Amino acid sequence: MSQSLPITMSIKEAFPLFQTFALAFALIATLLLYTPARASDITDIDPRPIASSTRSKLQQFTDRASGLAVSAMGMIGIHYKYGGNSPENGLDCSGLVRYVFKDAWGVNVPRTAAELSRSGEKVDKQDLKPGDLVFYNTLRRSFSHVGIYLGDNKFIHAPSAGGQVRIESMDLAYWKSRFNGARRINDTEPDSYSHQ
Repeated sequence: MSQSLPITMSIKEAFPLFQTFALAFALIATLLLYTPARASDITDIDPRPIASSTRSKLQQFTDRASGLAVSAMGMIGIHYKYGGNSPENGLDCSGLVRYVFKDAWGVNVPRTAAELSRSGEKVDKQDLKPGDLVFYNTLRRSFSHVGIYLGDNKFIHAPSAGGQVRIESMDLAYWKSRFNGARRINDTEPDSYSHQ
């Protein structure tokens, strides 16, 4: 008689998988909440017209940020490699950002965290949206590390040698004390940030 072995996983082993699924669910729920209301969804209609170009730009940014976040989450588990530019060979923090922006938006962004910190527009921490870049001082110099904000005070990044692309909470003391600022890359023109 064949005896089956139970498949078990410790909480420590299962937590990263659970965390990834929970964040994916939270991200999808957040994106659904950003969907603009239709006239049939509201009872009080503001008589002032909303410019269709404003609404379409907002919807376009939301859709693009969603694609960016999904592309970034597809990189979870890729190993860290200093100077790495591709998932096949490994990624460093800015290599991850550059790869994801090119993959999702067709935009070439600068290669280093310091250069990225001067791209796009500055964003206050309380105004972060999925797809924004978050910067940290991890090497005793400002803007030495970068990640992509996912929502719910979480970001994805390629941490350091020996690590893998993963999701972190900005609420952890380590990241709170090292936060340098955030930027939003919202240019819709491909290759507009090209610094090869």
